[in-house]
Amino acid sequence: MNQCQLMGRLVRDPELKYTPQGTAVTSFTLAVDRFGGGKDNTDFISIVTWEKLAEVCGNNLAKGQRAMVEGRLQIRSFEGKDGQKRWVTEIIAQ
Repeated sequence: MNQCQLMGRLVRDPELKYTPQGTAVTSFTLAVDRFGGGKDNTDFISIVTWEKLAEVCGNNLAKGQRAMVEGRLQIRSFEGKDGQKRWVTEIIAQ
């Protein structure tokens, strides 16, 4: 089962974009404290939302707000502009 639940604060305002097919997609980063808290114990997790949820997040969330995210972990690769293979780990929120 691939399911994640995170609670944290938005590091920046969400970016709402649309694919060429017209599908909404939003990305933002969530700062999540590990047990023990503190600045040194914070993970910065990339979050992606699609379709109606993307529009809701893009229009209603802002930097500094607390948010709870539930979704699945996704690891994908792509080729960068320099020709190097890059790996991205992100949560696809539902």
